[in-house]
Amino acid sequence: MNIFVGSLPFRTEEAELKELFEAYGEVASARIITDKFSGRSRGFGFVEMTDDAAAQKAIDELNNSEIDGRAIVVNKSEERKEGDRRRPSGGSGGSRGGFGGGGGSRDGNRRSGGGGFNRDGGNRREY
Repeated sequence: MNIFVGSLPFRTEEAELKELFEAYGEVASARIITDKFSGRSRGFGFVEMTDDAAAQKAIDELNNSEIDGRAIVVNKSEERKEGDRRRPSGGSGGSRGGFGGGGGSRDGNRRSGGGGFNRDGGNRREY
């Protein structure tokens, strides 16, 4: 069973994560997800356990437990379907605006985005 572990302290290492779950059974793998640019922990990871009953016991007992003063979230990881990547919401054109812009914010308010070019001399009007 694949298990999601969230709200991890940023200094938690994979060996510590694996050791935590080994108390409940055999751990096939333990991985902490890192930022692809900085290499720093993103504060969550995945543990794969070979025995589903042991994995469920680990989930039940470790969810909301504390590591270095932080309550962690532990639950069964759902398989991601092909093409099921989350895309940021908001206006078209990204957050930088630019030609034809309208960058937009997460709430869809076009005024908060980058400028953009329009025919009325650069004054964006909302109707």
